[in-house]
Amino acid sequence: MNSMQLLAVIPLVPLLAVPAIVATARWPNVREAASVLTGVLLFGLVVTLVGQVDPQAAPTFVLAEPLPGLALALSPEPLGMLFALVASFLWPVTTVYAIGYMRAHHEENQTRFYVAFAASIAATMGIALSANMLTLFLFYELLTLATYPLVTHAGDDNARRGGRVYLGLLLSTSIFFLLLAMIWTWLLTGTLTFTAGGVFGASVDPTILSVLLVLYVFGTGKAAMMPFHRWLPAAMVAPTPVSALLHAVAVVKAGVFTILKVVVYLFGIDLIGQLAVADWLAAMAALTILLASLVAMTRDNLKARLAYSTISQLGYITLGAMLGVAAGVVGGGMHIVMHAFGKITLFFCAGAILVAVHKSRVSELNGLGRRMPLTMLAFLIGALSIVGLPPFGGTWSKWLLVQGTLDTGMWMLTATLLVSSLLNIMYLVVIPVRAFFARPAGDDRGGLQEAPIASLLAIGVAVLGCIVLFFTPDPIYQMMEGIFR
Repeated sequence: MNSMQLLAVIPLVPLLAVPAIVATARWPNVREAASVLTGVLLFGLVVTLVGQVDPQAAPTFVLAEPLPGLALALSPEPLGMLFALVASFLWPVTTVYAIGYMRAHHEENQTRFYVAFAASIAATMGIALSANMLTLFLFYELLTLATYPLVTHAGDDNARRGGRVYLGLLLSTSIFFLLLAMIWTWLLTGTLTFTAGGVFGASVDPTILSVLLVLYVFGTGKAAMMPFHRWLPAAMVAPTPVSALLHAVAVVKAGVFTILKVVVYLFGIDLIGQLAVADWLAAMAALTILLASLVAMTRDNLKARLAYSTISQLGYITLGAMLGVAAGVVGGGMHIVMHAFGKITLFFCAGAILVAVHKSRVSELNGLGRRMPLTMLAFLIGALSIVGLPPFGGTWSKWLLVQGTLDTGMWMLTATLLVSSLLNIMYLVVIPVRAFFARPAGDDRGGLQEAPIASLLAIGVAVLGCIVLFFTPDPIYQMMEGIFR
């Protein structure tokens, strides 16, 4: 296939899995094999696209043109291709994990789960490859709707309540803020096309640009910037594979990806560096980083602690985007990848603990490393990657983000990133330390009891990613640098 054909096919491939999943619902092995194989095919196609595309002469595939000069279109650029690579790689990995988890946990409606999962990845591919803000907005909303059945999968009162918060906050922020910002941008510039260096001319009033930037940032609710973050902890009522999808593969990454796209291709980092409101938004991101970390320390429920950890880590990427320097954008883009592997490892481990020993609270995990040594070792590696310690991938993205704050002379933001890493240790690394070295409860001295083999395999791949990304960050760094060529 040539690059134009690949652009047309990639968002459709996950949808091709839907009829296969439905048709084989009576045969779980076949149903799940169809999902995994489709994921492998999708990743192969994305890799092929990355290998074929010259970022300086990227093709554009037009899906439709609802208004003259305003098309629904797909076009690859470095940031989008990086996001597509991460999402397409982690889809089959998460599916393998889900096979072990969903069966061991005796979850109902598994066919519906895999269908919604595939639809969510299709929307994610559309977001990653969008050529303009209109196309991104369409797929952004479709992702919200496609993931709603996953959030409410359990079907009980808690799930429905969490689903209402999830849907209400994400739809309201995007419709009242993000859509307004898009319309205003169109009226000012006559375009929503992502353009190197931005689309705003020198004649646009800086006050208007400041208001637009605020609307774009807070309108991207999936980035979970406080105070529009409550949907993320509320969504933890979902099964753990869904939490992994939300936190590592699709939803939250779609949020911070959108902020980076807006900053780089609608405003341009030079303009961001001139807007005083960007400093205020960077301060808000820093506040989100610290407050979410402090809340995470108070949460005994393991998934809730990981949820607030994610809110904090997303703040890193938003902060990097608001710095208005290349190091911040490159560091933010790399953190999408590094955090994806670290956080998906932690959620995989949380689900493995629930399935194997039916524990969901941090206070219950003392001594668990003796029963689940592989899982807790994986948790330690994922936690250290989130902290940003070598030899794990999170080291490089955090280093670049710190460099961005130094380049701008914002010492308080530098301090925020360093303090946050210390807080990461206090609420994440303490968990495996207690699991390996604390005395287990008197009635909790059983033998080895690891997660199902499918789940362990997926955990192993995620852990390997955390390590490999430390030793081979150059391809990701070079892809992100391609934004500025």
